[in-house]
Amino acid sequence: MKGKLGVSRRRVLLGIALGALSAHAAVSQAKPMKLEKEQIKIGFIKLTDMVPLAVAYEKGFFEDEGLYVTLEPQANWKVVLDRVITGELDASHMLAGQPLGATIGIGTKADIITAYSMDLNGNAVTVSNAVWQQMLPNVPRDAQGKLVRPVKANALKPVIDQFKAAGKSFRMGVVFPVSTHNYELRYWLASGGVNPGFYSPSDVTGQIKADVLISVTPPPQMPATLEAGTINGYCVGEPWNQQAIFKKVGLPVVTDYEIWKNNPEKVIGVTRAWADKYPNTHLAMIKALLRAAAWLDASPANRKEAAALISQSQYVGADVRVISSSMTGTFEYVPGEKRAVPDFNVFYRYYATYPFYSDAIWYLTQMRRWGQIPEGKPDSWYLETARKVYRPDIYLKAAKLLLDEGKLKKEDVPWESDGFKPATRDFIDGVEYDGHRPNAYIDAFAIGLKGQQKVEGANVVGK
Repeated sequence: MKGKLGVSRRRVLLGIALGALSAHAAVSQAKPMKLEKEQIKIGFIKLTDMVPLAVAYEKGFFEDEGLYVTLEPQANWKVVLDRVITGELDASHMLAGQPLGATIGIGTKADIITAYSMDLNGNAVTVSNAVWQQMLPNVPRDAQGKLVRPVKANALKPVIDQFKAAGKSFRMGVVFPVSTHNYELRYWLASGGVNPGFYSPSDVTGQIKADVLISVTPPPQMPATLEAGTINGYCVGEPWNQQAIFKKVGLPVVTDYEIWKNNPEKVIGVTRAWADKYPNTHLAMIKALLRAAAWLDASPANRKEAAALISQSQYVGADVRVISSSMTGTFEYVPGEKRAVPDFNVFYRYYATYPFYSDAIWYLTQMRRWGQIPEGKPDSWYLETARKVYRPDIYLKAAKLLLDEGKLKKEDVPWESDGFKPATRDFIDGVEYDGHRPNAYIDAFAIGLKGQQKVEGANVVGK
């Protein structure tokens, strides 16, 4: 069988001696479950955080589970969702907000679930070189003259005001309306007194009452769109922030780790119908991805190897130096200012792979805050919705199988979790988030819908 990435791994292992890879397969061969479907196609977008898929494929972890996998790059996030819904893809690398958005009917309505979180962090906000020069006088410095980080949106607000005074719109790009990037950018802007705009049932641009016009651009096109002057900045995953420096078209000003420490980023999404029809195939896929995630976080050497792997054209197709810049624990803000950020990409540590209900609820609070959920909902609705979409029960079954096979450490999984992380203030504005109290969290913000407020026309009405 041949897939988009060439001859299937099973045929390669049978027909070619691959040295260390063959040795690895020989000592770690899993006892395969009886799979309902052995040949599956998984989609991905060309971003650094697709790497668990590439590792599971190249290291033979899918193979160990009896899966013949084709990995197929997709044009954009809408195509990803549409092709999972139609069954052209069995599963895909997805934005964490996509299964939630689809389930509650933001855009395309469909029952999508996730039982696996792919990573924490990994994004940044980048602005053009010209905008950065305008921001610089507003960024404080320490006693040694170094810029104080994180850079807050307060430094951007005077620049936006200057654009307004000149009759110009300040434009920024995100990758999808329900993407982490959209919510992180909006969170950062609002924390600095900038209104990123609202959605309404009749106006899905998200630009109602906006100080900044946010629109959608596919991730690989971000640097070129910035260079063309179509947008003044963007929020995207790697390697497209570091690529802006490499291409000398812009500079990243703040990472999502600084906006929300250890925020959840991507997931593996499947339709509920697919999960019900192919339960063992689903478990096998998650088992392979868990092993890939553990391998990625096991050593710096593994990260370097992974960066080289996904630099290939069939995966991310970016310069290995650009990918390595963030994948190996550093982050370059401006040429010559490379700082240690060991947790910029996390794939396994801190229970990164576990689908926490509290993560799902945070996304739902932001959908409500900006009007994608047009009316107020009780706290109970947030939990009910999270439970429909996030499936730790499936995750734990896969983890238990690996534990029994000796391929997973017991302490690496939160076996007794109720699905909620502890309340945290690890946000750039210090506002506390407790997933048990979503409405209190929403009400704590100066900018954003709250209570029973809704958007009618160009106005926010209600209390």
